Order: sequence, then C-alpha cells, then structure tokens
Amino acid sequence: MKALGKLRDEDKDKALLISATGTGKTYLSAFDVRNINPKKLLFLVHREQILIQAEESFKDVLGDNIKTGFLSGSQKQFDADYLFSTTNMMSKESIYQQFPKDYFEYIIIDETHRAGANSYCQILNYFKPKFLLGMTATPERTDGIDIYKLFDHNIAYEIRLQQALEENMLCPFHYFGISELTVNGKVIDDMTEFKYLVSQTRVDKIIETAEFYGYSGNRVRGLVFCSRTEEAKTLSELFNRRGYQTAALVGTDSQKIREEVIERLEQNNRIDGLDYIFTVDIMNEGVDIPCVNQIIMLRPTQSAIIFIQQLGRGLRKHKDKDYVVVIDFIGNYQKNFLIPIALSGDRSYNKDTIRRYVAEGNRIIPGCSTVRFDEMSKRKIYDAIDSARLNEMKLIKDEYNNLKYILGRIPNIDDFDKFGSIDIIKIFDKMGSYYRFLVKYDGEDYTVRLSSLEDEIIMFLSQKIAKGKRIHELEMIKRLLYYHTDIMNVLRNTLDQEYGIKLSMAEKKSVINNLTNSFSKVSEQEKYSNCIFIKQKSGNYSISGTFAKALQNPDFYKMVEDLVDFGIVRYRKYYANRYKDTNFELYQKYTYEDVCRLLNWEKNMNAQNIGGYFYEKTTKTMPVFINYVKEEGSIAYEDRFISPSQLIALSKRPRKIESKDAEHIYKAKEEGNRIFLFVRKLKDDKEAKEFYFLGEMNAVGKPNPIIMKDTSDDAFEINYRLHTPVREDIYEYLTN
Repeated sequence: MKALGKLRDEDKDKALLISATGTGKTYLSAFDVRNINPKKLLFLVHREQILIQAEESFKDVLGDNIKTGFLSGSQKQFDADYLFSTTNMMSKESIYQQFPKDYFEYIIIDETHRAGANSYCQILNYFKPKFLLGMTATPERTDGIDIYKLFDHNIAYEIRLQQALEENMLCPFHYFGISELTVNGKVIDDMTEFKYLVSQTRVDKIIETAEFYGYSGNRVRGLVFCSRTEEAKTLSELFNRRGYQTAALVGTDSQKIREEVIERLEQNNRIDGLDYIFTVDIMNEGVDIPCVNQIIMLRPTQSAIIFIQQLGRGLRKHKDKDYVVVIDFIGNYQKNFLIPIALSGDRSYNKDTIRRYVAEGNRIIPGCSTVRFDEMSKRKIYDAIDSARLNEMKLIKDEYNNLKYILGRIPNIDDFDKFGSIDIIKIFDKMGSYYRFLVKYDGEDYTVRLSSLEDEIIMFLSQKIAKGKRIHELEMIKRLLYYHTDIMNVLRNTLDQEYGIKLSMAEKKSVINNLTNSFSKVSEQEKYSNCIFIKQKSGNYSISGTFAKALQNPDFYKMVEDLVDFGIVRYRKYYANRYKDTNFELYQKYTYEDVCRLLNWEKNMNAQNIGGYFYEKTTKTMPVFINYVKEEGSIAYEDRFISPSQLIALSKRPRKIESKDAEHIYKAKEEGNRIFLFVRKLKDDKEAKEFYFLGEMNAVGKPNPIIMKDTSDDAFEINYRLHTPVREDIYEYLTN
C-alpha cells in the first residue's frame, strides 16, 4: 500500500504487483481503491468464474453500498460504478466504445501476465485511466512480450512463493516426489502410449499412494493434473468404479459446468460431492478453491511457471485444513530438472545449485513446508539435470530479455545476481564475454563498440579472472586502475589487511605469470597476445603501456571495473573460505586450468598430459582428477568411494608399484608432497567441465598391484584417506 502511494506521489500512473498465488492480490487492490475512492472502476479478468469472487472481495472491504455490476457473456450491467468484466467481452469494439476513453479512473488487470494478448492490448490502447494496476504471480514470459513495459517498469511490490511461505501467508505444503509407474520394465516417459497412462496398474499405484500420504481435513478434496484430456476423463471414470466420486473438467466444458463441479468439490457433504477433479491445464490459474487439500501431478513438468501455478491451487488457507499434500509422479521426463527450479525459485540454471536442492530437499523451503523425493525420483531428476543443456542460447536470451524487461534497460553485470536471473558465467562461457553477447544479440540498443585489442582484454578478464576463483589477480587489476607503480607492495598490503592472506613467493610468481600471459598454453598466448597487464620496473611492477593506453577509453575502463568488482563479489560469496592454506574452497568446482593456476604452477597443462593425476615437482603438489561415472564401454578404471572418507583410485598405466608415481603417493609425507582430490560425475557432460574440490588426502597401507584385463597393463590401486569426509549431498550425488 505504501509502495503504491509512493508511486502516485511521484506522478506515476501505472504499477505492477507481483504476488504469489494466495497472498491476497484482489484484497490489496480493494484496499487501494478504498484509499483512492474513484468514481468509476474497471476490474478485468480473463475468466467469468473469477468475477463473482472478485466482487465479493471488494464488498468485504468497501461494504455493500458500492454499485457493482458484471460484463460477461451472461451479464451486461453497463451502468455499474465498479464494473467487473471479462477481457473477451470488454475487448470487443462494440462494447468498449460505449464508454468514453477516460470513463474509468482506475483500471485493475488480474493475471497481468496475459496482458500481451491482443484482447488486452485493445483495451489498454483505448482507455486512459488515472491509474492502472496490474497483478500477477508469474510475470515471466517466453514469447518475447514485455509485460513490464506496459506498466512503465514500475514494480510496486514483489512477493514470491518462498517469501510468502516465510511470512506464513500461505498454507504449508508437503511435497512428495514419487517415482512413476514401470510398465514392462520401462518407466513412463514423455512418449508413453495412452493405454499405459490409464492402465489398471497405474490406477492402483495412484490410489495406493494418495491414500498413503493422505490429506488434512475431514475428507479429501483433491485436484489431479493430467497430461491430456482423454487421460483426465478416463482416469476419472476408473476412479469412480473404485468407489471415489470424481469428475473431469476440460477446456470444452461450459462455465456453468465448471462452477457446478467446483461447488461439489467444495461442499462439506460428500454424499453428492466430489473427492477429486481431474483436469489438464484449465485449473492452473484464476480459480480459487481454498479447501483443496491434496494435489496429484500425473504430467511431466514442462514449465516452472505452470508447476508453481498448479502447486498454488492448494496454497490458500482454509479453516478445514492445516496443510496441503502434493504428490508428484516423476517419470523419465526430459525436463524433470525444472521441479527443483520451481520449488526453490532459483533461476540461475546452475546445475550444481539444482542438484543441491534435490539432495537437501527440506532446506530449500521456508516455514513448515517440506520437500521429499524418493530415491528413484531423485535419480530421474539427477539424470535430467546431467543431460539438460542449460547453456543453450535460447534459454540465455530468454532470461536476459526477461531481466531487461524488469529493469527497463540493458542489465549490468551485477544485475543478474541481484535480481536472481541466470548465472552470467553461462554468457561468459558461451560468448567469451558479456560485451560480445550484447553486440551480437542486442546490437540495436547496445551501441558501445570496443577496438579489437580492448575486446581481447575484456574476453581474457571474463574467461580467466572475473569468475572470482582467486582474489589475487582481481585485487591486482583493481589497484592498476588507481595506482600505476609499486603495484606488488600495494597488492601484498591489500591481501593481508582485507583478506588475511599472506602473499607467498609462489603466489607472487603465479600472479605475475597470469598477468603477463606467460602461464597460458602456447595457443592461448597467441590468442591473448595483448593481455599483458603489468611490467617489471625498478624491482617492482607497474601497469603495462598497452593496458594503460586502453584504460583511457571510458567505456573500456568501466567494463574492466565492472568485471573486477563482479569477480570480487563472487570470490567473497563462493571462494573466500579457503581450505587450509590453499586457494581452494571445499565443494566448489574448478577446471584443469584453475587447478594448475591455483596450485601456483608455472605453466598451464593440457588435460591429456595431466591424465588422472600429475605430480608437479616445483610446488610438490599432485592433484588427482577422477571422472566417477565412466563412459559406457570404456576401460575399467574403477575408482570408487568406500565411504565419505575413503577412496580407492587406480594409478596410470602401465605403472608398477616400484614406479615414481607410487613413490610420490606413498612417500608423500617424507617428500613433503601434497595430494588433492578433484571429482566430477560425468566426463561427457558437454556443459560441466569442472571438478568438485574434495580436499587433501593421503595414501594408507601399501599399493595393491593389479593387471588391467583389457590390455594386460600393470597398474596399482591406491587406498586414499580424505582429511575431510565428503559432505553428504555431494557424496550422495556422486555415488548414487
């Protein structure tokens, strides 16, 4: 209410309210109308069924003295002061032209995410109200329509599902992800034949599961969301034969039938009431049935937005229920990864974040609500996450456009994190830099153009430095923007005072190598030949002439500054909790190149030369890289966890137990060697090129000699003991 008043004080005549289903959008609008007291009001909805509910809410707030009326297919009360109308009716030229353009002082649009449709546009283009309020739970669209622009990007207030649960505004829910039916040894998937969707066996499983998990209240009042119309109708019939009282509601049913069916579900008396309504998508929004105490999802999740809309059908509070039970039958669906995205509200599309939500379940939901996946459904979601292509350009562009619509301008680098949008590192990885993305995909609005040298430096910073995995280079470049000489001493003081890091000689050499482009492989030294940021001067280091000259371009300077600030924020958020005396943080992910750099190696190495591990004699460090799940048909390299603190790994081959490798590993303590473990689940994941850092380890016992069956090569097994047991969710994901 304060936010709406503030907008009007600033002479704004439009506002958008983003508010989760069940949080009281209609009441909010009624309270605001009471404050404004307009003579004429228009309340627009997309479905006739909502009109009566909206009018009742307004009378609860404003009293019965207001003169209300309806404009729909069945009623046309043009003389009402407060007119509740369907969009379809008001969008007819013969209807809206009966009103002067400024007739309505206040117009409210319910479910505003639909406002891009022609019918809404016709109404909005015609009427000129003193104030326009849009309300929606889900403003995001994937069809390129900018809903925010319709309201001049004036977001009055925003409360999403997670915050609404925190504030106890909604009914708690208990979500159960259940593995779908197996038919002839095959789990139901996107292509399953209809006969299996309505088989006796599947009906048995649905009923058994629904009865097991139950409901809150004196009787079940459930909604069942199906994949297709014929499935909803057939399952309803099959449930009725089992003694349940159900009905199917589909798109072709009239408004009268819909109202009658919903009324039967709501009534207390079960004798002629309903236990369940089977439907497809028509109940996703615009229907208030607060008494719903059980939701069953029998369809694949194709959209996080639709998932939340369907979940929202049960989240309204009601005197007869303490919670709502949500049962989601999870098959082998390609987009299962959208389930944890929807439940968490996290739109970064970061695979590790999504996996964490699956593993941690209840921790992602505030309040008394709970989330549980059975073991098989977890595996199905993990498989979907692993195979999902979350770096596709369409997804990136959709998320970029949505953020741009929210802001009403081109987003800055830090806006992606600030507004919970896609992880901008995906743009860096896909395009080389955010600058290159903007030039290619938003070239009309984005007019900045860099020289080829400046572009090269921005790409180097985006790829090598701004991801924030070590603070040293970031702070060095930040200092170069302000201090041009004696840079190493400035860096040493900054690291000590701000981060508690004592700059070692090895780190100093590493930073110099990185910022003079001598760490890179030969091919990359050629690619980034202009990326030399510092030069030696009088026993210290100062800014290079090339970098200093480039910084004279204010656009380039601002880009460098933004990238460095972004990297520092990422470092503090993800990588600042350093493990022991290393530059790694436990359970964060690193590429081969990251590991070589953060272990202070002089040169980056090809992954093929590193293999499963590599001993670097100058730093006496040996990273061990393990692809936990081997490619189908690959040679049997059976690295395996025995427990969260014990790992059996294989040596390279051919290797005997008398080899230098065995010496470096088993005499590590005597030689002063340090062994670090890096594990990823799948080598062939085209998107994930990084390994989880799982800490330091040492070999115990003696090497176990073996002969590899496929080649008869000598090798040996190593029994490693981890200094820190692997965290439960990471261990479960890797070994499940």
